[in-house]
Amino acid sequence: MIEIPEGLVASQSEFNGAAGRSFIAGLPGLAGRFLEEWGLRRDGPALYGMCALVLPVVRVSDGRRAALKLQAVDEETVGEPVALKVWGEAGAGVVGLLAHDAATGVMLLERLDERRPLTGVADARVAVRVLAESLARLVAVPAPEGMRRLGDVAALMLEEAPRAVGALADEGERRLLLDCAAAVREVAGEPGDRLLHWDLHYDNILAGCAEEGRAGEWIALDPKPLAGDPGFELFPALDNRFDASEVVWRFDAMTGVLGLDRERARAWTLGRVLQNGLWIRGGGQRLPADHVEIARRLLGRG
Repeated sequence: MIEIPEGLVASQSEFNGAAGRSFIAGLPGLAGRFLEEWGLRRDGPALYGMCALVLPVVRVSDGRRAALKLQAVDEETVGEPVALKVWGEAGAGVVGLLAHDAATGVMLLERLDERRPLTGVADARVAVRVLAESLARLVAVPAPEGMRRLGDVAALMLEEAPRAVGALADEGERRLLLDCAAAVREVAGEPGDRLLHWDLHYDNILAGCAEEGRAGEWIALDPKPLAGDPGFELFPALDNRFDASEVVWRFDAMTGVLGLDRERARAWTLGRVLQNGLWIRGGGQRLPADHVEIARRLLGRG
Protein backbone atom coordinates (compact mmCIF):
# COMPACT_ATOMS: atom_id res chain seq x y z
CA MET A 1 0.00 0.00 0.00
CA ILE A 2 1.39 3.40 -1.03
CA GLU A 3 0.13 6.13 1.26
CA ILE A 4 0.14 9.59 -0.28
CA PRO A 5 1.21 12.39 2.11
CA GLU A 6 -1.59 14.82 2.87
CA GLY A 7 0.65 17.78 2.06
CA LEU A 8 1.11 16.55 -1.51
CA VAL A 9 -2.62 15.91 -1.85
CA ALA A 10 -3.37 19.45 -0.67
CA SER A 11 -0.81 21.18 -2.91
CA GLN A 12 -1.88 19.27 -6.03
CA SER A 13 -5.52 20.06 -5.39
CA GLU A 14 -4.83 23.75 -4.72
CA PHE A 15 -2.49 24.45 -7.62
CA ASN A 16 -3.55 21.93 -10.28
CA GLY A 17 -7.24 21.36 -9.56
CA ALA A 18 -8.82 18.37 -11.29
CA ALA A 19 -5.56 17.44 -13.03
CA GLY A 20 -3.77 17.40 -9.67
CA ARG A 21 -6.44 15.22 -8.08
CA SER A 22 -6.22 12.83 -11.03
CA PHE A 23 -2.44 12.65 -10.61
CA ILE A 24 -2.81 11.85 -6.92
CA ALA A 25 -5.40 9.15 -7.62
CA GLY A 26 -3.02 7.41 -10.03
CA LEU A 27 0.06 7.55 -7.81
CA PRO A 28 -0.40 4.25 -5.89
CA GLY A 29 -0.76 2.27 -9.11
CA LEU A 30 2.12 4.12 -10.77
CA ALA A 31 4.43 3.54 -7.84
CA GLY A 32 3.48 -0.13 -7.62
CA ARG A 33 4.13 -0.60 -11.33
CA PHE A 34 7.68 0.76 -11.23
CA LEU A 35 8.59 -0.88 -7.94
CA GLU A 36 7.86 -4.15 -9.72
CA GLU A 37 9.23 -3.36 -13.19
CA TRP A 38 12.50 -1.92 -11.93
CA GLY A 39 12.97 -4.52 -9.20
CA LEU A 40 12.79 -2.17 -6.23
CA ARG A 41 11.70 -2.49 -2.64
CA ARG A 42 10.67 0.30 -0.28
CA ASP A 43 13.32 1.52 2.13
CA GLY A 44 11.72 4.17 4.30
CA PRO A 45 8.85 6.65 4.55
CA ALA A 46 7.76 8.63 1.52
CA LEU A 47 9.14 12.12 0.93
CA TYR A 48 7.40 14.82 -1.06
CA GLY A 49 7.48 18.39 -2.31
CA MET A 50 4.81 20.51 -3.95
CA CYS A 51 4.67 18.40 -7.10
CA ALA A 52 6.45 15.08 -6.56
CA LEU A 53 6.34 11.92 -4.47
CA VAL A 54 9.74 10.40 -3.68
CA LEU A 55 10.06 6.86 -2.34
CA PRO A 56 13.38 5.73 -0.83
CA VAL A 57 14.08 2.33 -2.38
CA VAL A 58 16.69 -0.40 -2.72
CA ARG A 59 17.44 -2.07 -6.04
CA VAL A 60 17.00 -5.78 -5.38
CA SER A 61 19.50 -6.89 -8.03
CA ASP A 62 22.53 -5.24 -6.41
CA GLY A 63 21.36 -3.69 -3.13
CA ARG A 64 21.98 -0.14 -4.34
CA ARG A 65 19.96 2.47 -2.49
CA ALA A 66 18.08 4.91 -4.69
CA ALA A 67 15.04 7.20 -4.84
CA LEU A 68 11.95 6.65 -7.00
CA LYS A 69 10.55 10.02 -8.06
CA LEU A 70 7.01 10.33 -9.41
CA GLN A 71 5.65 13.64 -10.70
CA ALA A 72 3.23 14.91 -13.31
CA VAL A 73 4.80 15.73 -16.66
CA ASP A 74 4.31 19.38 -17.61
CA GLU A 75 6.30 22.15 -19.27
CA GLU A 76 8.39 22.65 -16.12
CA THR A 77 9.20 18.98 -15.42
CA VAL A 78 9.45 17.45 -18.89
CA GLY A 79 13.05 18.56 -19.34
CA GLU A 80 14.30 17.32 -15.96
CA PRO A 81 15.71 13.94 -17.04
CA VAL A 82 17.38 15.48 -20.09
CA ALA A 83 18.97 18.20 -17.96
CA LEU A 84 20.15 15.73 -15.32
CA LYS A 85 21.77 13.60 -18.02
CA VAL A 86 23.52 16.56 -19.66
CA TRP A 87 24.71 17.96 -16.34
CA GLY A 88 25.78 14.51 -15.17
CA GLU A 89 27.93 13.97 -18.25
CA ALA A 90 29.52 17.37 -17.63
CA GLY A 91 30.25 16.61 -13.96
CA ALA A 92 28.19 19.61 -12.90
CA GLY A 93 27.24 18.34 -9.43
CA VAL A 94 23.70 17.05 -9.86
CA VAL A 95 21.88 13.98 -8.59
CA GLY A 96 22.54 10.92 -10.73
CA LEU A 97 19.80 9.66 -13.07
CA LEU A 98 19.70 5.85 -12.93
CA ALA A 99 16.57 5.17 -14.99
CA HIS A 100 13.75 7.12 -16.62
CA ASP A 101 10.40 6.33 -18.22
CA ALA A 102 9.58 9.01 -20.78
CA ALA A 103 5.86 8.24 -21.00
CA THR A 104 5.16 8.76 -17.30
CA GLY A 105 8.09 10.94 -16.22
CA VAL A 106 9.03 8.46 -13.47
CA MET A 107 12.72 8.59 -12.56
CA LEU A 108 15.04 6.45 -10.49
CA LEU A 109 17.63 8.72 -8.89
CA GLU A 110 20.81 8.39 -6.89
CA ARG A 111 20.13 8.43 -3.14
CA LEU A 112 21.28 11.56 -1.36
CA ASP A 113 21.30 12.36 2.36
CA GLU A 114 17.87 13.91 2.85
CA ARG A 115 18.78 14.61 6.48
CA ARG A 116 21.41 17.13 5.36
CA PRO A 117 19.99 19.88 3.13
CA LEU A 118 21.96 23.08 2.65
CA THR A 119 19.25 24.75 4.74
CA GLY A 120 20.83 23.06 7.74
CA VAL A 121 24.04 25.10 7.40
CA ALA A 122 23.62 27.63 10.19
CA ASP A 123 25.70 30.40 8.63
CA ALA A 124 23.51 31.78 5.85
CA ARG A 125 26.47 33.45 4.11
CA VAL A 126 28.29 30.14 3.89
CA ALA A 127 25.12 28.57 2.44
CA VAL A 128 24.85 31.35 -0.15
CA ARG A 129 28.41 30.75 -1.31
CA VAL A 130 27.80 26.99 -1.60
CA LEU A 131 24.66 27.65 -3.63
CA ALA A 132 26.49 30.14 -5.86
CA GLU A 133 29.26 27.64 -6.53
CA SER A 134 26.65 25.02 -7.42
CA LEU A 135 24.99 27.47 -9.81
CA ALA A 136 28.33 28.25 -11.42
CA ARG A 137 28.82 24.57 -12.27
CA LEU A 138 25.28 24.25 -13.66
CA VAL A 139 25.25 27.35 -15.86
CA ALA A 140 28.66 26.54 -17.33
CA VAL A 141 26.79 23.95 -19.41
CA PRO A 142 25.01 25.07 -22.62
CA ALA A 143 21.37 24.10 -22.90
CA PRO A 144 20.57 21.22 -25.26
CA GLU A 145 18.18 21.60 -28.16
CA GLY A 146 14.51 21.32 -27.33
CA MET A 147 14.69 22.85 -23.84
CA ARG A 148 12.06 25.49 -23.05
CA ARG A 149 13.56 28.93 -23.49
CA LEU A 150 13.73 32.00 -21.30
CA GLY A 151 13.03 34.20 -24.32
CA ASP A 152 9.58 32.64 -24.66
CA VAL A 153 8.99 32.90 -20.90
CA ALA A 154 9.97 36.58 -20.93
CA ALA A 155 7.69 37.37 -23.86
CA LEU A 156 4.74 35.81 -22.03
CA MET A 157 5.65 37.68 -18.84
CA LEU A 158 5.64 41.02 -20.63
CA GLU A 159 2.36 40.19 -22.34
CA GLU A 160 0.72 39.31 -19.00
CA ALA A 161 2.25 42.15 -16.98
CA PRO A 162 -0.58 44.70 -17.47
CA ARG A 163 -3.15 42.22 -16.13
CA ALA A 164 -1.02 41.44 -13.07
CA VAL A 165 -0.39 45.12 -12.38
CA GLY A 166 -4.12 45.81 -12.59
CA ALA A 167 -4.85 43.10 -10.02
CA LEU A 168 -2.76 44.78 -7.33
CA ALA A 169 -4.44 46.84 -4.65
CA ASP A 170 -1.43 48.97 -3.71
CA GLU A 171 -0.32 51.81 -6.01
CA GLY A 172 3.30 51.49 -4.91
CA GLU A 173 3.31 47.79 -5.76
CA ARG A 174 1.75 48.52 -9.13
CA ARG A 175 4.59 50.93 -9.92
CA LEU A 176 7.13 48.41 -8.64
CA LEU A 177 5.82 45.64 -10.89
CA LEU A 178 5.84 48.01 -13.86
CA ASP A 179 9.50 48.77 -13.08
CA CYS A 180 10.22 45.04 -13.03
CA ALA A 181 8.57 44.69 -16.45
CA ALA A 182 10.61 47.61 -17.78
CA ALA A 183 13.82 45.96 -16.58
CA VAL A 184 12.91 42.69 -18.31
CA ARG A 185 12.09 44.55 -21.51
CA GLU A 186 15.66 45.92 -21.55
CA VAL A 187 17.25 42.45 -21.59
CA ALA A 188 14.58 40.31 -23.25
CA GLY A 189 16.28 40.53 -26.64
CA GLU A 190 19.29 38.60 -25.29
CA PRO A 191 17.75 35.79 -23.19
CA GLY A 192 20.89 33.60 -23.06
CA ASP A 193 21.63 29.96 -23.82
CA ARG A 194 22.87 28.37 -20.58
CA LEU A 195 21.16 25.37 -18.99
CA LEU A 196 19.32 26.82 -15.98
CA HIS A 197 17.91 25.07 -12.92
CA TRP A 198 15.28 27.78 -12.17
CA ASP A 199 14.52 26.58 -8.62
CA LEU A 200 17.87 26.22 -6.85
CA HIS A 201 17.10 27.08 -3.25
CA TYR A 202 18.72 25.71 -0.11
CA ASP A 203 16.42 22.68 0.22
CA ASN A 204 17.25 21.64 -3.35
CA ILE A 205 20.89 21.04 -2.48
CA LEU A 206 21.61 17.94 -0.40
CA ALA A 207 24.75 16.29 0.90
CA GLY A 208 26.07 13.33 -1.06
CA CYS A 209 26.36 9.82 0.37
CA ALA A 210 29.68 8.11 1.00
CA GLU A 211 28.40 4.85 -0.51
CA GLU A 212 27.95 6.69 -3.82
CA GLY A 213 31.47 8.06 -3.60
CA ARG A 214 30.19 11.59 -3.05
CA ALA A 215 30.91 12.24 0.62
CA GLY A 216 31.64 15.90 1.20
CA GLU A 217 29.82 17.04 -1.95
CA TRP A 218 26.81 19.32 -2.13
CA ILE A 219 24.50 18.05 -4.88
CA ALA A 220 21.70 19.85 -6.73
CA LEU A 221 18.36 18.22 -7.48
CA ASP A 222 14.78 18.98 -8.60
CA PRO A 223 15.48 21.31 -11.53
CA LYS A 224 12.74 22.93 -13.60
CA PRO A 225 15.16 23.47 -16.48
CA LEU A 226 15.18 26.03 -19.23
CA ALA A 227 17.68 27.68 -21.54
CA GLY A 228 18.59 31.23 -20.65
CA ASP A 229 20.63 33.86 -18.84
CA PRO A 230 22.18 32.83 -15.49
CA GLY A 231 20.87 36.05 -13.94
CA PHE A 232 17.44 34.40 -13.89
CA GLU A 233 18.77 31.90 -11.33
CA LEU A 234 19.49 34.21 -8.38
CA PHE A 235 16.06 34.97 -6.91
CA PRO A 236 15.49 31.75 -4.88
CA ALA A 237 18.67 32.35 -2.88
CA LEU A 238 17.45 35.86 -2.02
CA ASP A 239 13.92 34.83 -1.12
CA ASN A 240 14.58 31.62 0.84
CA ARG A 241 15.98 32.20 4.34
CA PHE A 242 14.87 35.77 3.65
CA ASP A 243 16.74 38.57 5.39
CA ALA A 244 16.12 42.05 4.03
CA SER A 245 19.48 43.32 5.25
CA GLU A 246 21.28 40.56 3.33
CA VAL A 247 19.60 40.95 -0.07
CA VAL A 248 22.28 43.14 -1.67
CA TRP A 249 25.15 41.18 -0.08
CA ARG A 250 23.76 37.88 -1.40
CA PHE A 251 23.14 39.35 -4.84
CA ASP A 252 26.66 40.76 -5.03
CA ALA A 253 28.20 37.52 -3.74
CA MET A 254 26.38 35.41 -6.31
CA THR A 255 27.06 37.69 -9.26
CA GLY A 256 30.72 37.71 -8.20
CA VAL A 257 31.03 33.92 -7.98
CA LEU A 258 29.21 33.44 -11.30
CA GLY A 259 31.04 36.31 -13.03
CA LEU A 260 27.79 37.97 -14.12
CA ASP A 261 27.17 41.48 -15.37
CA ARG A 262 25.48 43.04 -12.35
CA GLU A 263 22.94 45.15 -14.27
CA ARG A 264 21.80 42.28 -16.48
CA ALA A 265 21.54 40.00 -13.46
CA ARG A 266 19.52 42.65 -11.63
CA ALA A 267 17.09 42.91 -14.54
CA TRP A 268 16.57 39.15 -14.74
CA THR A 269 16.15 38.92 -10.95
CA LEU A 270 13.48 41.61 -11.13
CA GLY A 271 12.00 39.40 -13.84
CA ARG A 272 11.50 36.68 -11.24
CA VAL A 273 9.51 39.14 -9.12
CA LEU A 274 7.41 39.89 -12.20
CA GLN A 275 6.99 36.19 -12.94
CA ASN A 276 5.76 35.52 -9.42
CA GLY A 277 3.40 38.48 -9.69
CA LEU A 278 1.75 36.83 -12.70
CA TRP A 279 0.47 34.05 -10.44
CA ILE A 280 -1.88 36.55 -8.79
CA ARG A 281 -5.51 36.07 -9.80
CA GLY A 282 -8.48 38.32 -9.04
CA GLY A 283 -8.47 41.95 -7.94
CA GLY A 284 -7.30 43.70 -4.81
CA GLN A 285 -4.23 41.51 -4.30
CA ARG A 286 -0.83 42.24 -2.75
CA LEU A 287 2.63 41.08 -3.68
CA PRO A 288 4.45 39.01 -1.04
CA ALA A 289 6.27 41.40 1.29
CA ASP A 290 9.63 39.69 0.77
CA HIS A 291 9.32 39.99 -3.01
CA VAL A 292 8.58 43.69 -2.68
CA GLU A 293 11.61 44.18 -0.44
CA ILE A 294 13.92 42.29 -2.81
CA ALA A 295 12.79 44.42 -5.75
CA ARG A 296 13.08 47.66 -3.78
CA ARG A 297 16.59 46.90 -2.63
CA LEU A 298 17.79 45.84 -6.06
CA LEU A 299 16.34 49.07 -7.43
CA GLY A 300 18.22 51.05 -4.76
CA ARG A 301 15.12 52.00 -2.80
CA GLY A 302 15.82 50.05 0.38
